[in-house]
Amino acid sequence: MRRLGKPAVWIALAAVALAGVGVWIAWPSAPEVRGQAHTIAVVDGPKDDQRVDIDATFYPPPGGGRAPAVLLGHGFGGTKESVRDEAVRLAAEGYAVLTWSARGFGRSGGQIALNSPDYEVKDTRQLIDWLAKRPEVALDKAGDPRVGMTGGSYGGAVSLMTAAYDDRVDAIVPQITWYDLADALFPDGGGTGPQAGVFKRMWAGLFFSRGGQAAAPPADRGRAAATPALPKGADEVRCGRFLPEICSVYEQAAETGRASAETIDLLRRSSPVSVQGRIKIPTLLLQGKRDSLFPLSHADANAKAIATTGADVRVGWFDGGHDGGDGEVDWLHEQVTGWFDRYLKKESGAVAGPGFAVTRDGGRDPGTRQPVRLHAEAPAYPGTSGVQRSDIALTGPEQHVATPAGGSPASISSVPGFGALAGGSSALNVATEMAGQSASFESAPLPASLQLTGSPTAKVRVSGEGEVTLFAKLYDVGGAGSAPVLPAGLVSPVRVSIPDGGSGTDVTITLPTVDHRFDAGHRLRLTLTTTDLGFTGSAKAAVHRVALASPTVTVPTVAALATPAQGLVWWVWALPLAAVAVAAGILLTGRVRRAAEPQDPALADVPLRITGLTKAYRNGEFAVNDLGFRVEKGQVLGLLGPNGAGKTTTMRMLMGLIQPDAGEIRIFGHRVTPGAPVLSRLGSFVEGPGFLPHLTGRANLDLYWRATGRASEDAHLDEALEIAGLGAALDRAVRTYSQGMRQRLAIAQAMLGLPDLLVLDEPANGLDPPQIREMREVLIRYARQGRTVIVSSHLLAEVEQTCSHVVVMHRGRLVTTGPVEELLGSRAGAGAAAPRLEDVFLDLIGENA
Repeated sequence: MRRLGKPAVWIALAAVALAGVGVWIAWPSAPEVRGQAHTIAVVDGPKDDQRVDIDATFYPPPGGGRAPAVLLGHGFGGTKESVRDEAVRLAAEGYAVLTWSARGFGRSGGQIALNSPDYEVKDTRQLIDWLAKRPEVALDKAGDPRVGMTGGSYGGAVSLMTAAYDDRVDAIVPQITWYDLADALFPDGGGTGPQAGVFKRMWAGLFFSRGGQAAAPPADRGRAAATPALPKGADEVRCGRFLPEICSVYEQAAETGRASAETIDLLRRSSPVSVQGRIKIPTLLLQGKRDSLFPLSHADANAKAIATTGADVRVGWFDGGHDGGDGEVDWLHEQVTGWFDRYLKKESGAVAGPGFAVTRDGGRDPGTRQPVRLHAEAPAYPGTSGVQRSDIALTGPEQHVATPAGGSPASISSVPGFGALAGGSSALNVATEMAGQSASFESAPLPASLQLTGSPTAKVRVSGEGEVTLFAKLYDVGGAGSAPVLPAGLVSPVRVSIPDGGSGTDVTITLPTVDHRFDAGHRLRLTLTTTDLGFTGSAKAAVHRVALASPTVTVPTVAALATPAQGLVWWVWALPLAAVAVAAGILLTGRVRRAAEPQDPALADVPLRITGLTKAYRNGEFAVNDLGFRVEKGQVLGLLGPNGAGKTTTMRMLMGLIQPDAGEIRIFGHRVTPGAPVLSRLGSFVEGPGFLPHLTGRANLDLYWRATGRASEDAHLDEALEIAGLGAALDRAVRTYSQGMRQRLAIAQAMLGLPDLLVLDEPANGLDPPQIREMREVLIRYARQGRTVIVSSHLLAEVEQTCSHVVVMHRGRLVTTGPVEELLGSRAGAGAAAPRLEDVFLDLIGENA
C-alpha cells in the first residue's frame, strides 16, 4: 500500500470528514426506538408441566418493515433492564430485538436452573416461537424467523445452549461465558478435570448469593426495587430462587470443597461441553482478558468444539470481563453488529472481523497521557497453545512450602468479583504471598521483549506426604524498585496427591491463558503457593517440598497477531474529528457562502420564526408536519413533546444541518440554509455533546472556537468556563469526564461567543439537582440580557421553573404555544390548586399517546 505524506494525510482525512458532514446534513433524524413490554407464557420442565410467565420487552425496528430478530440475554443476577441500552442500539441499526428476564430473575416466574436444557433453553425456544409470529420479524425461505442471539455471561451461555437445541438460530455472539461450568467452578491446572478440581469458593459464593434472593416486587424503571419480602418456607429462605437440587450441590461443595459426581453432572448439563458437535452456525466468541470466573480458556474450548462442525468461528479477547472493565462497549457493539449484518442481514460488504483479535495496550496518548487501546489481529484463531512456543530457562533450588492450619492466612492473587461488586468498573489486583507458603523460580533478564499469548506450561516435582493444593502464577518482574506484575491477577490451582512411600511426584501445570508483553530486561517468575484467597485449599497443616522437574517454562506466542502502528502524534488521531469541527465552523460562519437571500425587514429583530415546516422520513412517515411558531427576544422557550414528536428533527433543521421538505425557518429575518451567514448568531448542541476524548476540556473549547475562524477575544472564554464550573477538571482529558461533566462542557461550548440565539437539546441530562438549578439560573440570566434560549427537555417540572414560553409538539405537529403562565392559567379551575405543567402537557397530548 502506498504511504501518504503528511500533507496528503491531512487532505485525505479532512475530505473524508467533510464528506461525512455532508451526509449528516442531508440525512433526516431517525425515528426513536420504543420498547414494548410483554408477558410471554412458556411451558418447561423435564415433563413439560411447568407454566412460567416470562417478562420481556420487544424493540421493533424503528424504520418499519420486517427485520432479522436478535435475542439479547442478560448476565447472572440481572434482568432485561440490564441490557436495555444495547437493545436500543441494535434496534436502531435495523434489528427486531427481544430482551427478557430469565426464569427466576426480575419479574419472571420460575426458579433458576443455570441454563438447563429442560428449563431456560425450553424458554428461549418458545421465545423464538413468539418472534416467528411477529409481523416485524423477517422470515427465511422455510418460513422460520431469521434469528441471532447474543449476551454476556449467563446470556452468552444460553445463546450457545439454544443454538445446540434449536436449528432456527442462524448466528450467535456469546460473550464472557463458559464452556464447562463444572470446570469453571472446580478448575484444575494439572489437567485431571473438575473431579480433582479446586473449589472457586469466592466466585461460587457470589454466584449463589446473586440468584438466591427472593423475587423482587414490581418497581418503576429507573428506581431501585423495593427490598424483597423473604419467602415463607425455610427451604425457600435457604435456596431463594434456585431449584432445590442446585441449592443442594452448592451447599455440598461449600462444605467439602470438592465436586461430587452429582455436582459435575448437574453443572455439565447446563454447559456447551454437553452438546459438542451440535452447534453448527457462525459463532463469534468475545471473552474478557480480566476474568477469573470464566477465563479465556473457556472461549478456546468453545471455539475448538464448534470448529469441528465446519462452522465459521472467530474469537476476540477484549479488555474487560467479570473482574472489571467496561471501556470497550463501543468496540463490542461493532463486533456484534458486524457479525449479524453479515449472517442475519446477509450484507456482502459487512465486516465480520478477523479470525482472532486481541486488545492490547497502545501506550499513552502523547498529548494527554491517557491510555490507548489497540486491537491486534490475525487471520485465524490459533488456540491457547499458540503457533510458536519458546522455552525460557528457570533457576531455583528445591524449597519448603507450608500449608497453615485451616488454610489461613491465605495468599492473594486478586480479589475475585471485586470489579463486579464495584459496578464492573475495575479489578483489584493485590498479588501477595504469605511468608513460608510459596516457592519461586526465576529466569534471567530477557534479551528481547516476549509477547505471551496463550497458556504457558511448567513441570514441577512435589515431595512430602499426603495431599497438597498448589496455586501457580507467572509474574512479570521488572527492574529494581518495581513491583512484580501478575497478568490479569490470574492463578492456576492444582491438587497434588503424593503416593505413599514415594519420594515425590511430577506435575505438569497449565498456567492461566493471558496476553501479556514481557519487556526486554524483565524476568519471568514462576511462583507456587499453598493458599489463595479465592479458593478452598488444604485445611490440614503440613509442609511439602517443591522443585523444578523441568528447567524451563514453555511460553506460547502468535507472531501473526499484527498490532496497528504505535507512536502516532495526537493530531493524527484527532484529525478526522477536528476536520468535522472545521466543517461545522464553515457552516456556522458561512465561510463557504451561498448567495445570501434578502432579509425580511419585518423580522430583523425576531430571533426565530418557523412557518409550514415539514420533513418526512424515507418511508413517508412525517417527522415534522406543517409546523409553525415564533420566538421573541428575552424568551426562554421550552420545546416539549413525547418521544418521536419531532423535536430533535426540528432543531437540526433550525441549525441548518438538514433541509426541510417544505416551509422555512428564519433567524433575524434571514432564511436558514446550510452555510447561511446568520447561523453565526446561533449557538447549540443537539443529540448530546461530542468532544475529542484525548484533549482536555479547555483544549476542546479552544479548538472549537479556532475552527470557527473568529477572533479569540470574541469567544468570551472566561464566561463560558464559569458556566462549566469544572474547576481543575478543565485541564483533564475529556475521556475521564462523567456524563454530567461532558454536558456542562457542552453548554459552555454552545455559549462561546455569547450567541443571540441559544439552542439546547436535553441540557439537564447527566446533571445532579444542584447543577440543574445552577443551569436554570444561567439560562434565565442569559435571556434577560436580551438574548433568546430554546430548550428541549423531558423534565417538565424543570421547564416550568425555567421557561417563560412553551411550544408543545405531538407526532410532528404543533399542539399549542404561548406563555407558561397563560397555559397553566387556562387550565386552572375555580378554587382548585394550580395545575402542574406535567398535567397540562398530558392533557394536551393524551396520556396514552
